[in-house]
Amino acid sequence: MKTFFEASLPRSPAPLAEVYREVAENVMPYPMGNIHPRFWSWYMGAGNFTGALADFLAAVQGSNLGGGNHAAALLDGQVVNWCKQMMGFPASASGTLASGGSMSNLIALTVARNVKAGVDVRDVGVAAIDKPLRFYGSDQVHSCHRKAMEALGLGNRALRRISTDRDLRIEIPALKRAIAEDRAGGFHPACVIATAGTVNTGAIDDLQVLPRLAAEEDLWLHVDGCIGALMAIAPKNGHRVAGIEHADSIALDPHKWLHAPFEVGCVLIRDASAHRDTFAVTPEYLESAPRGLASAAWLHEYGLQTTRGFRALKVWMALKEHGVEKFGRLIDQNIAQAAFLSRLIRNEPLLELVAPTSINIVCFRFRPQGVDGESLKALNIEIMLRLQELGTAALSDTTVHGEHCLRAAIDNHRTRREDLRLLVGETVRLGRHISGA
Repeated sequence: MKTFFEASLPRSPAPLAEVYREVAENVMPYPMGNIHPRFWSWYMGAGNFTGALADFLAAVQGSNLGGGNHAAALLDGQVVNWCKQMMGFPASASGTLASGGSMSNLIALTVARNVKAGVDVRDVGVAAIDKPLRFYGSDQVHSCHRKAMEALGLGNRALRRISTDRDLRIEIPALKRAIAEDRAGGFHPACVIATAGTVNTGAIDDLQVLPRLAAEEDLWLHVDGCIGALMAIAPKNGHRVAGIEHADSIALDPHKWLHAPFEVGCVLIRDASAHRDTFAVTPEYLESAPRGLASAAWLHEYGLQTTRGFRALKVWMALKEHGVEKFGRLIDQNIAQAAFLSRLIRNEPLLELVAPTSINIVCFRFRPQGVDGESLKALNIEIMLRLQELGTAALSDTTVHGEHCLRAAIDNHRTRREDLRLLVGETVRLGRHISGA
């Protein structure tokens, strides 16, 4: 079947019906599977029909959201304002939509770098910074932050990983020591990256203490909330991210717990002037005009893309159709499902939890007596692969504090408890079969 994708460049036209048939036969039946109720790999969005319709309408309209005075640009700004309201950010704050969490985090950290650099980085570059900047995150921080440090010209070593406590949250005393050591060593502590839901386990850093610490130490506080920030709208779990509203910047992903089809992320920046000053460039061909198409703000002045798709429509339409309260209840539902799965695992002698279940990510493994180390890892990887190949469920795997485990990230609005019972039953069945337990 893969040979279909090795065909050479088409030189002559083909009937649209034939093109559609090829897509229907060779592409549509073989998705990644992330909209399936038993897809719990990595941390994927599950989409929704209204969002898919919105993407179609956005493509038909064909607007470029680099800016300009037109309806799509105004709606884009409205969605950013709604995200501010969900996070408890002031109306005066800034923000922009991006492709997802990695780009949203990069935008925020670029602003943080420029604000804390002590020089005009845009003009003279990072080499002119007097003291090397230091950024801080837990040892569970997402890999996109390393990429950001590298892209910003600061290097991987500029991001100091701080140890975590038993609940896999950043250790505040260790963070304070690191800041003091760096100041004494001639570095310039610039930014703390707090995580509202780590990708490994869903752990949430202390969002009550970190804003105070950042203020005391004159640090920018960025919250990577691409997994958990939207818990702020959940009636039963919003308290878990209380304090996030005090951050200098937040990254969040509407294509996760707002279930928008890929791709759409969002970054919010408290200091609107600092945000625009980090990215704005106004060449002669993009000057504003007193009226007409160029009489509104240029949205490209708040990020790296001049060409921007109409991502906002799928978020806007779904929120209008369902209301934000329903999305909050669905978040509560996923967190309750993770707690239910954790109970099933604790009640099964051949399974064990490897990390605390903080929110909606469950880390566990099949562990029969007498199997350990690399053999145990190989056994669980084989279980994971067979679950995928049989079409039963899609899990991913990871390592938490040196222990390999399977990982179920439940952020799908289609998941039901019977799906989780099936996962536990099939994991045990396959584990017994493979290991002979």
